[in-house]
Amino acid sequence: MEIDSESNVKASEEAASSMPAKSTNSSGAESTGEVKDDITMSMGNLQIDKSSSAGFKKKPVIIIVVGMAGSGKTTFLHRTICHTQASNTRGYVLNLDPAVMTLPYGANIDIRDTVRYKEVMKQFNLGPNGGILTSLNLFATKFDDVVNVIERRADELDYVLVDTPGQIEIFTWSASGAIITEAFASTFPTVIAYVVDTPRAESPNTFMSNMLYACSILYKTRLPMVVVFNKTDVIQHQFALEWMEDFEVFHAALESDNSYPSTLTRSLSLALEEFYKNLRAVGVSAVTGSGMDAFFKAIQASADEYMETYKADLDKRREEKERLEEERRKENMEKLRKDMEKSGGGTVVLSTGLKGNDKGNTSKMEEDEEEEEEDEEIEMLSDDYDDDEEGAIDDDDDEEIANFRF
Repeated sequence: MEIDSESNVKASEEAASSMPAKSTNSSGAESTGEVKDDITMSMGNLQIDKSSSAGFKKKPVIIIVVGMAGSGKTTFLHRTICHTQASNTRGYVLNLDPAVMTLPYGANIDIRDTVRYKEVMKQFNLGPNGGILTSLNLFATKFDDVVNVIERRADELDYVLVDTPGQIEIFTWSASGAIITEAFASTFPTVIAYVVDTPRAESPNTFMSNMLYACSILYKTRLPMVVVFNKTDVIQHQFALEWMEDFEVFHAALESDNSYPSTLTRSLSLALEEFYKNLRAVGVSAVTGSGMDAFFKAIQASADEYMETYKADLDKRREEKERLEEERRKENMEKLRKDMEKSGGGTVVLSTGLKGNDKGNTSKMEEDEEEEEEDEEIEMLSDDYDDDEEGAIDDDDDEEIANFRF
């Protein structure tokens, strides 16, 4: 009882001490405002997005580097790795070129550790391009393991840099390239970095060829793209940006040439004007390292665009695919149920889906049943014949035994 009385006295004293604090509204409002400011500052330091869920897990950005042969993809990737190390950015490197002899950087996952390019050429009797394509196909069959490895290290990574084969068409237009790209895009924010050889793109026709290829890759992969004008230490890329922004400047560069390719290029520049508006382009030098900060800013903007636009489109396509598969499954089950009702518990002939083959399958089954019945009759006759022979042999044995009596 004494303890209870003492606790009641303390509670009354605390209540009495809290009364003056409630009366001073101005001081309480100031303290509340300071607390809100502190919370806002801490939220800003943590960089927590209000729209993100509580269980959101940060994922690294996949950068798939593609480009024409000789555009400097591997050298550019080496410079990118050096930049990430210098800026304390956590990166992961994946090499998908099985034919490269040496790499200027260390790859965390290398296709050459799994598939031997020269052995594939010998075993399947293939040429260089066929060997690269087959090696990539073999590697793609186990690519889910690669995705699982990156998922386990997702909290420790900011970027995953992917180097592709020198022959651009082997990766961009093959089934294995599509499998690898879609596997990345369905799990992580993915960006395509298209590397352009700036000195060669100084020719308007070559520039237009590169832009058409970039456009085809963009609409095939449906992923954000950054056009990287490499080798700016040899020639600046400002002319390319002007051609992309103003088609009249591009037409002025084609005035001296009246050939058919130039006329076609002039017409295509008008068709690609809308494509240029939604395309990010930066100039870098893989030798000096200039322009790398602008490149990573463009990559981050493309990753945000992926989360806003491309991820929603990807989810929509996945839901549509699942819906079609579910409808096809229900249709097959309904057909099976109807066939079972018609048969009344007998043998059910499943439809193959090919017109004119169901009747053939039914007649074939009937023929098989007739053949089985004939075989059974033949076996019965053979058994009777064997029994008669055994009886005759037993009679002969009895006669022989009777002859040899003493």
